[in-house]
Amino acid sequence: MVEFKFSQFGTDFGTREMGVRIREQLRPLLDGDERVVLDFSGVNVVSNSFADECIAKLLTEMPLEELKKRTTFRGLNPLAETSVLVALQRRYKVLQSGANT
Repeated sequence: MVEFKFSQFGTDFGTREMGVRIREQLRPLLDGDERVVLDFSGVNVVSNSFADECIAKLLTEMPLEELKKRTTFRGLNPLAETSVLVALQRRYKVLQSGANT
């Protein structure tokens, strides 16, 4: 397993711009053979916008089952976990409906 530690970028993640920058660094790891641990230990805030841009937009590049197979989460506090789950659910629903945003 490969660890991707979000704490190396800070403790509060609130903007889409930050989500894009971090997703660009995360994305190459997902092409490898090892499962990627998305480690949010030490992270206080994950906004819905950040979660959508950084995590949920990965669904535009790979099916949900593939994303589940390639990643696992660690260290999400309850509020951050909710943000990530809501972002993934919304993005999945949009992709299933055929809309492209």
